[in-house]
Amino acid sequence: MLTLKDSQALAERFRREGEYRSPPDTVRRWRGLARIRYYTRLMAIYMASARIARRGEYTLEQYALASHRILRLVESLGGVIEVKGFAHLASAGPAVIISNHMSSLETGMLPGLILPFRDVAFVIKTSLLTYPIFGQIMRSVKSVAVTRDNPREDLRQVLEQGTRLLEQGVNVAIFPQATRSVEFDPGGFNSLGVKLAARAGVPVIPLALKTNFQENGTRMKDFGRIDPREVTRFYFGAPIAVEKTGRAAQEQVVAHILSYLREWRIPIKPVEVKT
Repeated sequence: MLTLKDSQALAERFRREGEYRSPPDTVRRWRGLARIRYYTRLMAIYMASARIARRGEYTLEQYALASHRILRLVESLGGVIEVKGFAHLASAGPAVIISNHMSSLETGMLPGLILPFRDVAFVIKTSLLTYPIFGQIMRSVKSVAVTRDNPREDLRQVLEQGTRLLEQGVNVAIFPQATRSVEFDPGGFNSLGVKLAARAGVPVIPLALKTNFQENGTRMKDFGRIDPREVTRFYFGAPIAVEKTGRAAQEQVVAHILSYLREWRIPIKPVEVKT
């Protein structure tokens, strides 16, 4: 299993090279029972992290290590990972990272991609804080929790807590979609991230991702099918300044995501035209 020293070396590689693609020697041939192997090892990674968190010892280095172990787990089952745009994380000060939301895989892998450059807090559902195992981890790292039951209160929480974190030099990552889905819905992609950036006076960094290596399940959404033929991709865009109402910035974020999703042949929901 990946060690802390290995994780630090991987982070240094991200900083040095500015991009990442799984080396051939890390990607293994897809063998049978991949789904069982994947979720068994994934839970082992989370359980180890939870034990450390319960002791009050879950540092940023441990956070990145767990994430890098998930990256290596994907590769060990035949998955290829491609990341571009690390330079945009390095060049910007604290920023709001705005991304599409395809599966729970990105919540496991993104910390290890962002932490080599800056601490990060995710906007999450409050219910995640009470999840067995995973909740212990999330209570040990920075986050902004929202209920999704009261949009006005959620907006207040994100603006107030998110601004404080950004003022402390922490990136805030947000998924404006209502739920995880392979299909991207531009019409349902809210501007909360842009509003936060405008309040805090920081730029936004758009992120287009493709994480359908781990599909969403039908009965249990967090435990879907595994398809190692699907390349996992994270493409960070250049920082975008938010001016006036933020409408232009929102449009640029959506355009960045759409351009890559079309290239990757990801389904996109048509925008309904009101008459």
